[in-house]
Amino acid sequence: MISFWEKKSFTNYDLIVIGGGLTGMFCALSYINKKPKSKVLILERGIFPSGASTKNAGFATFGSLSEIISDNKTLSDNSVFNLVEKRVLGLELLKKTIPKSNLNIKNHGGYELIFKSNFDLEMFIEKYNKLLYPIFNDNIFYEAKQKIKLFGFSKTKLTNLIFNPYESQIDPGETVFALQRILLSKGVNIINGANVKEFNSSGNTFDIITKSDNEIIKFKSTFMAICSNAFAKKWFPKEDINPGRGMIIITKPLKKLKFKGSFHYNEGFNYFRDFKKRVIIGGGRNLDFKSEATSQFGINNFIKKSLINDLHNIILQNEEFAIDMEWSGIMAFGSSKEPIIKKLSDRSVLAVRLGGIGVSISSTLGKEASELLL
Repeated sequence: MISFWEKKSFTNYDLIVIGGGLTGMFCALSYINKKPKSKVLILERGIFPSGASTKNAGFATFGSLSEIISDNKTLSDNSVFNLVEKRVLGLELLKKTIPKSNLNIKNHGGYELIFKSNFDLEMFIEKYNKLLYPIFNDNIFYEAKQKIKLFGFSKTKLTNLIFNPYESQIDPGETVFALQRILLSKGVNIINGANVKEFNSSGNTFDIITKSDNEIIKFKSTFMAICSNAFAKKWFPKEDINPGRGMIIITKPLKKLKFKGSFHYNEGFNYFRDFKKRVIIGGGRNLDFKSEATSQFGINNFIKKSLINDLHNIILQNEEFAIDMEWSGIMAFGSSKEPIIKKLSDRSVLAVRLGGIGVSISSTLGKEASELLL
């Protein structure tokens, strides 16, 4: 039951953004920057952002070599270039917006693990350095075989490492926390625990129905942006939006950790990084696509076992380690690597399907969504 005062002050807005992750927050930020007198609200279904904005591993990446090669199988060279450039520009906007101390950015570079089964990846270095050179004015992929021993990785399973100096690590939690503070300082309201059940157009406004603690509350807004990624599927069943769950494990601090950086293998499906003296490892969705095509959080024990085996057999061969935490995040995929960004009407927009490298494009996607409403 809401009061007269609550209805008057808290339920009417110029713009309501559904989804409080990075895309939704950047949409609200871009809008309020252009229209500072506007009344803007973000509705987020979870206590924390529900998808993957605070549940990812903290990679500031534009894709490993094998992942870019995989993209190139269905995309033209020009489309691959545009996709990588979009990811790079998104990361630049993220870095420009969030204070460096909050991003906790670490520029240790990125590496791809080369196994005997994909030893021919080195053959593609020259092609993709040439293709992507205009983005960086530099070559981005280099062989780094000598670091296999230095990092303590398996010399029997790995044949090479491919180094990329332009990859970084960030702290997803501090990033989102800082962005929330920026939004609040500009007058944007954020309501967590507001599960949007439905919305409809009523004249020149949208009625957005939420449920919280078994109470139905109706919000009204002139404009609406849907930035809830995989969770938008329930409203748009015909859209090419498919949920994909990804799990992450973090170890307890080790006595000694030999490597620093962001690491990828299996076309980007697997990844790991250092965090102080811990290892964060995740991925493996490709081992069980069917089970992981879900918007339900949970742990796939088959994938978990595979990740732990990789820690034992490839990454931390002779090191004792213990698992501290495990969790999962929900991403959204489709037949194309391109996100969905489109107007639903003159006053509403859909910005979803960020794929597996959502952190890198969420900022620009949110900005584009707001621009469609201005």
